[in-house]
Amino acid sequence: MSTMEIAVLGAGAMGSMFGGRLAEAGHSVTLIDINQPHLEAIRANGLCVETDGNTRAIKNIAAMRPGATDKTPELLLVFTKSMHTRAALSGIEHLLGETTAVLTLQNGLGNVEAIRDFVPLANVLIGVTTWPADLVGPGSVSSHGEGNIRMMSADGERTSKVSAVAEALNSAGLNCQVDDNVWAAIWEKVAFNAALNSICAVTGTTVDQLGLLDDSKSLALTVAAEVVSVANASGVSADLNTCSTNIVHAIEQHRGHKPSMLQDVLAGRKTEIEGINGAVVDVARTLNVSVPHTETLAKLVRLIDARNASAVAK
Repeated sequence: MSTMEIAVLGAGAMGSMFGGRLAEAGHSVTLIDINQPHLEAIRANGLCVETDGNTRAIKNIAAMRPGATDKTPELLLVFTKSMHTRAALSGIEHLLGETTAVLTLQNGLGNVEAIRDFVPLANVLIGVTTWPADLVGPGSVSSHGEGNIRMMSADGERTSKVSAVAEALNSAGLNCQVDDNVWAAIWEKVAFNAALNSICAVTGTTVDQLGLLDDSKSLALTVAAEVVSVANASGVSADLNTCSTNIVHAIEQHRGHKPSMLQDVLAGRKTEIEGINGAVVDVARTLNVSVPHTETLAKLVRLIDARNASAVAK
């Protein structure tokens, strides 16, 4: 196996877990973030990774702020929140080489457009992942169960760059599949998040609590149907049955789970509503597709964001 020079932009739960797994597999990995306690803990003790009861400290991993490294990576993994993508990339623009591949596995829509401001489209890879991860504390991340990655170049070309990145991810056991139909997977995840994240954020409920009423489960499925209708109208073959099955499974199985949007609301942080429901509404308008439930939830979460911002400003 050939090893890669890899940088991870955004060393939260997902970025740290992916970076740790890739470093374990022998790749040269640099985590880039502004969370100083997290960076210092990794530098002092390594990155603590716990997967299904197996805990280890990964020492062969660098952790630094954006301006503290000058290594040009072969692969840059972007794990910031979608609304921070441009600002985060501008902070490490000096690292991006002519051939650096940039892979986004972020939630929502609009990530490719943001990355294209910094690198050619031929260097942009887009994908979706089902791997779970939680940041336990500074320098410590956990992940349980199995996940996968579906990934492709943003321009649809199966290049050697795509193959090399897939090989690197698979060397770390991350189950990466090169998928020509990746946009369908991305829209299906947007539909899932637009339904569950926004409803839980507005109501303060965990995912399984949406099963307390048939109305709330029905609302989630209706939002998913709206999002899929927008995807289909834009020429993407997202599948409503897949989305509906995933949503029902989550409501029945994800007991006590607080989606990231609800976690942001509870912590007083700005949510990713614009990259999910808001982005769907924007595309729907250009295609003249009606998405009333998705739009109403976007407006309600924006109000919560405004309330939290107002509280911080006082």
